Amino acid sequence: MKRTLLLAVAIGLPAFAVAQAPAKPDLAKARDTVNQVCAACHGTDGTSALPANPSLAGMPADYITAQLAHFKSGVRQNAIMQGFASTLTDADMVSLGAFFASQPSKPNIAKDASLVRLGQKLWRAGDAATGVPACSACHGPTGAGIPKLYPRIGGQWSDYTLVQLKAFKAGERGMDKAGKDVQGRIMHGVAQGLTEEQMRALAEYAQGLR
Repeated sequence: MKRTLLLAVAIGLPAFAVAQAPAKPDLAKARDTVNQVCAACHGTDGTSALPANPSLAGMPADYITAQLAHFKSGVRQNAIMQGFASTLTDADMVSLGAFFASQPSKPNIAKDASLVRLGQKLWRAGDAATGVPACSACHGPTGAGIPKLYPRIGGQWSDYTLVQLKAFKAGERGMDKAGKDVQGRIMHGVAQGLTEEQMRALAEYAQGLR
C-alpha cells in the first residue's frame, strides 16, 4: 500500500484515488461465529425459535452491521449484545451482516385477526389524527425493509417487535446523546403517536407479512 501511495504522489494522483477497497465479507468466518455464539439466540440460519429474540435471516446487511456497531459503541443498549459486539472488529461486523443477509427469511403466521385488521390499516395508511405515517413507507409493503436504512420486520416475532416499539416510545432506544442512531430517532418520534393497542396490532400484522 505504501509503495502504491508513493507512486500515486509521483504521478500526481490524489491518494484517495488509489485507496484500498474494503475487504470482502468472510462468510466462512461469519458462519463459525454464528455457530459458536449467535445460534443460541438467533438460530444457525438466522431464524430464531424464541419469540423474544429477533430473527435476522434476510435482514439488510448494512442494517445488521450498523446495529452491531451501535451495540459496540454503546449507542444501543443491551448487556448481552454489548458484551458480544465488544469482541468484534469492523470486518467481523461486515461479515456477519453479509451472512445473515444471505440467509432466506422464513414465513411466520399472524394469529389474532382483530389485531391484524387494525395493524393492516396502520401499516398501509398510518394514522393522520396522531401524525403516525404508514409503516410501509419505510419498511415496504411486505416488511422487507430498505437496505442501509430500515430493517426487515415482515415475519418478525410480534413479541420482539412490540418490545422494540415500546423501547422507542420510552426513549430507551434511538435517543443516544450523540444522535448517531438517526433511524432510531425517527422511530422514537413515530412511536409517540402509537397507543399500546396500536403497537400490538402492528407487531401482530408484521409477523404475518411475507
